[in-house]
Amino acid sequence: MTFIENIKQKAKQNIKTIILPESEDIRVLSATEKILKENFANIILIGNVQNTKNIAEENNIDISKATIIEPEKAEKFDEYVNAFYELRKSKGITIENAKKTLLEPIYFGMMMLKQGDADGLVSGACHSTANTLRPALQILKTAPNTKLVSAFFAMVVPNCEYGEEGVFVFGDCGLVENPTVDELSEIAISSSKSFKSLTGKEPKVAMLSYSTYGSAHSELTEKVIEATKLVKEKQTNLVCDGELQLDAAIVPEVGASKAPGSNVAGKANTLIFPDLNAGNIGYKLVQRLAKAEAYGPLCQGIAKPVNDLSRGCSTNDIVRSCGNYLCSSTNVINFLN
Repeated sequence: MTFIENIKQKAKQNIKTIILPESEDIRVLSATEKILKENFANIILIGNVQNTKNIAEENNIDISKATIIEPEKAEKFDEYVNAFYELRKSKGITIENAKKTLLEPIYFGMMMLKQGDADGLVSGACHSTANTLRPALQILKTAPNTKLVSAFFAMVVPNCEYGEEGVFVFGDCGLVENPTVDELSEIAISSSKSFKSLTGKEPKVAMLSYSTYGSAHSELTEKVIEATKLVKEKQTNLVCDGELQLDAAIVPEVGASKAPGSNVAGKANTLIFPDLNAGNIGYKLVQRLAKAEAYGPLCQGIAKPVNDLSRGCSTNDIVRSCGNYLCSSTNVINFLN
């Protein structure tokens, strides 16, 4: 069974309801058809009912098993408006502002999540990351004991002897541009939990740098060294080491040579990049040159399950994202419980 097949199988054991608020995007409708056909999640589409049905019909897409909700006609619209007003009134919002805001499908979807009327939301096919995460943070906030929302990719590398049989988590490759020492430690901790929930295996976290164990010295290497120390202080049982170069992190022979005695070197399956430049370049290199499957970016650290898509995503990306995130990230572990 492949990685994604295993994820879908887990999801089928406990069917959950995912909101897709971009109901007039053909990719989203095609993904809805596939998800419902494979029966690993229920789907709620948010938007104009007639427009959504017309687009589906014109493109021969079967969404008959999906629920379509038009915010202003929804039975709980006033309830959501009042709840949103209570959440945001300290920021100066009025009831009229709240009504206008909740006509936006993505805000309405976030309130459905907040009120417990769905299990998760996937957006971003035609929204920017900011437009997906802003309402999530306004309405849902961060998860308990979590300081930071970050993002990771699940990377599945074919015919790979490294990582967990070719499976890795890369963090942060999609959201936090230049993390501080504390933020880098939070990304490592969240990513380790995401790896555990995705694979069921123990994370071995490598804090990546261009230096291994002091082979170079600069502000850049010191940041990674300090972040590694902080991770170990916060999570004493987590297997984590750094600073490590990529080859020392994943190749046993190199790890033994460059970092003898390390409990991570040569065995890492969770790779933490020092900034978004490195993370984005790293995951795309692996995806393109090693022909890896890259699932993400998947959000971690939000109080309820929300996932951000790339605006260049395909139908299959949306399907995989829905399946993947049902089983991943610190804030959706309860999906499998």
